[in-house]
This record gives sequence, structure tokens and C-alpha cells, in this order.
Amino acid sequence: MAAVELRQVKKSYGSGKSAVEVIHGIDCTVADGEFIVLVGPSGCGKSTLLRMVAGLEDISAGEIAIGGRVVNQLEPKDRDIAMVFQNYALYPHMSVRQNMAYGLKIRGLPAAEIEARVARAAAMLELSAYLDRKPRALSGGQRQRVAMGRAIVRNPQVFLFDEPLSNLDAKLRVQTRMELQKLHREFKTTSLYVTHDQVEAMTLGQRLIVMNAGVAEQIGAPMEVYARPASTFVAGFIGSPAMNLIQGEARDGVFFAGGPQGGGTPATGAASAGGGIPAGAATLSAGAAQPLRISLPAPAPRAGALVLGIRPEHLTPASAAETRMTLGVEMVETLGADAYAYGLGGGATLVARLGAGGGASIGEVLPLTFTAAHMHWFDAVTGKRIE
Repeated sequence: MAAVELRQVKKSYGSGKSAVEVIHGIDCTVADGEFIVLVGPSGCGKSTLLRMVAGLEDISAGEIAIGGRVVNQLEPKDRDIAMVFQNYALYPHMSVRQNMAYGLKIRGLPAAEIEARVARAAAMLELSAYLDRKPRALSGGQRQRVAMGRAIVRNPQVFLFDEPLSNLDAKLRVQTRMELQKLHREFKTTSLYVTHDQVEAMTLGQRLIVMNAGVAEQIGAPMEVYARPASTFVAGFIGSPAMNLIQGEARDGVFFAGGPQGGGTPATGAASAGGGIPAGAATLSAGAAQPLRISLPAPAPRAGALVLGIRPEHLTPASAAETRMTLGVEMVETLGADAYAYGLGGGATLVARLGAGGGASIGEVLPLTFTAAHMHWFDAVTGKRIE
């Protein structure tokens, strides 16, 4: 096992004036034995960063160190890592036993040791009964477990996982996540895991690196990222449903969506590697007849243009006396234990958690409340969190 250090790691394609930088300087230390998840939307650079750690992509600038040794110039086989891919990458003509043993055989380990390692990994992954089968005779979940077993028998310093569960159905993903957690508890091997699925990220990661356009928007423990998002991007990406993000202007203890008096269409801010207002943020429609007026339970951090964030579970039905804003219900999503109301509040698309049983109907104007502890404030231009 070993720590992984990323020191101002950058990646560019092309050279000179035509060079396109896709990773904009990542700094992070993954502690020895830590399980860290790289999470973000497609195209944000998370898989590219993982492949740079693996040695499958060249590093344009910066350093990557594994166990204190800089590995920029080392071939993948010399980095003492094991990688699990999305597409399993099994040899179709080999049995499960042969697939798991192949890497050890190439390294010249004694046959008895190879057999012992394969048998142990197969028992852990419940594959002992399938060791003589070919991959075509296995289910998708079993194939992914074979791919994990092939990595486990290597006993590497670092495990690298590149969206390994995305080809599995929902039930198998849950089961395999549990297996991964058990494996990490037993082996305590340093692990980097790439996913676009925030449920996987929140469930598996001891820490998250939330990626956006080649930048690490936030690095922290899952609940820290959830409770104190560093930007509107993180706030809108982590959480299901996403945080309500309402652009407007704070003045005299009131927040007017869309700017002064709640009228007009607010500037969305420059979307950039550093943050900005993400697509899908709640905005006031131009010419909205009824502006959204929100009575604040505590003063805004400053007057003027801001973005107010409130998570759906913190925006709850209220009595007339408690009401701080209203929601014109356009859809109710019933999920059994929970129900969510979606609709317009002064032209802003919002969602509120109703709890079990619903309690709202389409066309209803729903009075809502929230507390000061559950308000999040962001800069209207940069999208960065304001304390």
C-alpha cells in the first residue's frame, strides 16, 4: 500500500498556440489506505486523470508520486497498480481461473502461490464455483467480479477503478458496491475510483474529488461536500434531486428572484473552470407576471446580486404564518417513502420534499418554509460559496 500524490498535474492535447488544456492543475494527496472517488459529469476529466495515474496517458506538467516515488516516466507495469475497467477486459478464450492468474504468470510467480492467490480471491468474490467457466458463460455481475479478482490477486500498492459498475443493472450495482466496501475494509489498499454516479460516490468514498471541466471544484468528505458545497456546480451536482439555485437580489431581509423587484432575466455569470452558474439552475423567466419574493429567516451575507441555494428536503410545506415563499405545483413525484413537488415560484423551477404520502396536487399553490441553517449563498458571477 502507498499514498498517491498529485502535484499540480496538468494535461494538454496539442502543442504551442493550438494546445488545449483539459486538466488544469490538480493538487491532492490520497492517504495510504484511503478510498477516494473522482466524481463529475461526462467530459470533466476524471477518467483522464485516472489514466495519468495509471500511466496510460502522458502528463503534460506536474508530478504524480506513488509511495513517495515520482512515476511520471514509469511504464504502467512498473507502477505497482491494478486497474479495473468499465468493460471488464477479460480474455474470452481463457477460463475465470486463467484470467485471474494470467498477470501473476507473466510476472513469473510460482504456480503454488498463483493458485493460492486465485483461490483466496475467488472465495472472497464468491467465484469459486465458476473458476473453470469462460467469460461468455457468466453474467455481467460475475464478469465484473472476475475483473476485480484479477486486480486483487496482484496485491498492488494502488487500485484504480474506472466506472466499473456502469454496465450493471441497479440491483447488481448495489450488491457490487457492498462487495467493494468489504474488500476495501479487508485489504485497506489505496484506491482511486471514477464515477459519474453521485450515489456511488457518496456511498463508497471516504473523500470525494468533484471534477468540473478539468478542475477539482471541491475535495472533501461526502457529507462535507453535501452540507457545504464550494460552488453552484457542486451544489447542483451532488444531491438528488439537486439543490434549488435561485438567482436574484437580496435587500432589506427579502430575496427577489431575478434582481430588483424580481423583474427581468438575471445574468447567469460566466461559466468557467472555476464554477459559474450551471445549466439547470433556477432562473426567473423574462416577463414573469408574479415575481418570486422570499422572506429570509436571517440576513443575506451582503446586499445585491446573489444566488440562494436551498435543498429540496429543507424546503418544506408550511402554515400561513410560517410561509416564506410559495410554489405553484406542476408535478408531484411519488417515490413511496418520499414525494417531491416540482413547479414554478415566480418563474423559477423549484422542487420541495413533501414526505411520505405527498400532500399536494397539480395546480395548487404550496406555501413553503425553510430555516437560516439551510440557506446557502453563492456569488452570482463566479458561483463560489459565500460564508
